[in-house]
Amino acid sequence: MSKFGPYSDKSLQTTIPFETHLEGLREQTKTMLLSLRDFVTSLGNNVIEEVRPHRIVYAKSLTFRTFLDIQPKNESLTISVRKVRTEPPTVHIAKTEQELEDIKYQIAEAYKTIR
Repeated sequence: MSKFGPYSDKSLQTTIPFETHLEGLREQTKTMLLSLRDFVTSLGNNVIEEVRPHRIVYAKSLTFRTFLDIQPKNESLTISVRKVRTEPPTVHIAKTEQELEDIKYQIAEAYKTIR
């Protein structure tokens, strides 16, 4: 069960370390993922990070499922940003630091607007 679910039981969860997502990535992609993680966790003290087998998910609180979903790939990061629960997320693929910087504004806006 995910920590975003209504019946979170930590004793039943297998903890996946964030670092497992860094394995096998190009150095530039690792740097981008770590930079993005630092940025997202700096948005507020209520940001919740959940590391899943193939992605990292961020939520603002337990009542809102997610506002950011990151899927690390060897050459890029697939980033899904959700501003409203009732609409599908906007999906971006970042291959460079500049592309990542362009997406950070949308992530900050999603964090601010979710309820």
